Amino acid sequence: MAKTTKTGAAPVEDKKLRREFLKNAEETLRETKKQLLREIQDRVKTETEGSKDEGRDTYDLASDERDREINFILTDREREKLLAIDEALQRIKDKTYGICECGCDNCEGEIRLGRLQVLPFTRLCVRCQEEQEKESKMQRKFEDERSYRKLAITDTEEDVF
Repeated sequence: MAKTTKTGAAPVEDKKLRREFLKNAEETLRETKKQLLREIQDRVKTETEGSKDEGRDTYDLASDERDREINFILTDREREKLLAIDEALQRIKDKTYGICECGCDNCEGEIRLGRLQVLPFTRLCVRCQEEQEKESKMQRKFEDERSYRKLAITDTEEDVF
């Protein structure tokens, strides 16, 4: 945790460290994007050069199909990650990178360097991310409960007819 002065402000060294990190963030994000694009390209190349179906049994074909489905799922995740990286690069240009986008009263304002190092394309500080995840979990729970109630009502209605 960063030490603070009597006024509560972060020391000058922390501000210098943050400025230096933000300067290097663009390079890190661009390198991450290049690596991700290379991985996708290699996977696509491997799939297109795949083996022929001749002489292969049903289990091999089913296994290959499962692998393709997994790769499609991974590709969707990678596409989302690429989009997040592009958005982070845009925030760097706009000089809003490293600032939490939530803007709520609970917000830390600046995203801590440790979080940015682990998730360089994050948009929220830890507190706001936790709040968002809690709300999302509650929303899913509420939707699940509603769908169970609908199923229960529908089942009893069918018994009447």
